[in-house]
Amino acid sequence: MQDEHKQRLFTLIGGIPAGKVAAYGQLADLAGLPRQARAVGRLLKELPKSSTLPWYRVVNSQGKISFPYGSQKYTEQKTRLQMEGVIFIKDKINMRVYQWA
Repeated sequence: MQDEHKQRLFTLIGGIPAGKVAAYGQLADLAGLPRQARAVGRLLKELPKSSTLPWYRVVNSQGKISFPYGSQKYTEQKTRLQMEGVIFIKDKINMRVYQWA
């Protein structure tokens, strides 16, 4: 992935407001990387632990957390989103309500 795309993705992720979420594919499209949702996931996976980007506001297109259910990262992401007012119904976020546009 080119540095300009990485920077665009970092800017987009940083711009997701509290209480909203974005899908991997949505961010890829906005960054000029259509059909490259997995590249967004890889980029987030490589973030340093000290990063202040709100990585936890990125979910899959179905409104689900991509980490394995019950894992430490799953729990951390869900807790952070709930603290911002995002409501889960059966471990799923209503994208019509919470998706950042």
